[in-house]
Amino acid sequence: MEDWLHFPQPVPAIRPHANEENAIAVRNWLWVVAALVFLMVIVGGATRLTESGLSIVEWKPVTGVIPPLSETEWKQAFEDYKKIPQYRELFPDMDLSGFKFIYAWEWAHRLLGRLIGVVFAVPLIWFWATKQLPRSVKPKVLGILAVGALQGGVGWWMVSSGLIHRTEVAQERLATHLLLAALIFSACLWVAGGLGPRARSIVHEGAGRLRTVATMLLGLVFLQIFAGGIVAGLRAGLVNNTWPLMDGVFIPSSEVLWRLDPVWTNLVDNPVTAQFFHRMIAYVILAMASLHLIDALVNVEGKARRGAIIVFGHVLMQIALGVATLVLVEPPFAGTPHLLLALAHQAIGMAVLAVATLQARRLFDDVFAG
Repeated sequence: MEDWLHFPQPVPAIRPHANEENAIAVRNWLWVVAALVFLMVIVGGATRLTESGLSIVEWKPVTGVIPPLSETEWKQAFEDYKKIPQYRELFPDMDLSGFKFIYAWEWAHRLLGRLIGVVFAVPLIWFWATKQLPRSVKPKVLGILAVGALQGGVGWWMVSSGLIHRTEVAQERLATHLLLAALIFSACLWVAGGLGPRARSIVHEGAGRLRTVATMLLGLVFLQIFAGGIVAGLRAGLVNNTWPLMDGVFIPSSEVLWRLDPVWTNLVDNPVTAQFFHRMIAYVILAMASLHLIDALVNVEGKARRGAIIVFGHVLMQIALGVATLVLVEPPFAGTPHLLLALAHQAIGMAVLAVATLQARRLFDDVFAG
């Protein structure tokens, strides 16, 4: 009777080891930073598409956090904007309300940059001071911090290129600014991906090959993001708005692709060449993602196989959005619908970078032979 009345005692929960808890906390912090960087890239894209990037003509890292508050301050800011070529040549009829609209986008973009700096630096100090930061992670996060500090200077270097002799920022500086943001985003995901408990995958054959292809794919995504920045800066998406042919041919003639002298300047100054290489890199990425998918389906079990499927799906989606953004530039898609389509293309581009980073990281150290 006593045995029948005896209820089993609950099994005490197994608490993670303190080091594991610290790793999870650091990982979650880096996820948050990466999410904010993702948001900043999207806001930056909207800033570019709305021609807002040159609305703030001064770089005030601290005091610039406060926008104009009085009508007098707004009028002064507008007068400063009127001094640059963009206003005189592109928007001479802009009124104060229109200026406030573009100012809001650029101010939000810079505010997000400052917020990311705080969200990165303050927890970093806390984790370091409380000895919660794994030793192997310290040089990595310091490297990310250094690139973040560099990014602020590059942002102003980019803006300053459009204040005197141009009506927009220099495309190579825009592409560099975007590439550094992508590097920070990817680095946060890479470091976070190596922290905390992880499910391992089983590779039956070709682990080295899978790692190499995933790493090459990640490198190509970075190259494509830079090329996309050049296309955006040159407004190259507004020429040759057909697919898969460009002006009736798959490969434009050399007289068109290499018309500028010196020849290398075509890569950053010729809209047709910029768009052509943006297309070609996309095709190479699709081919490599396809081969990686087939290889993973045959030789891998676990998260690495699912990761290959996810990467392939994201690449397909990005190419579809890219084609749609290219060909749907006329009404009824011109204006706001096209702007939203272009932003979606940029957002999925960052998503491709995210899944490619996590897949390469997963195959870098989580795979063992089965």
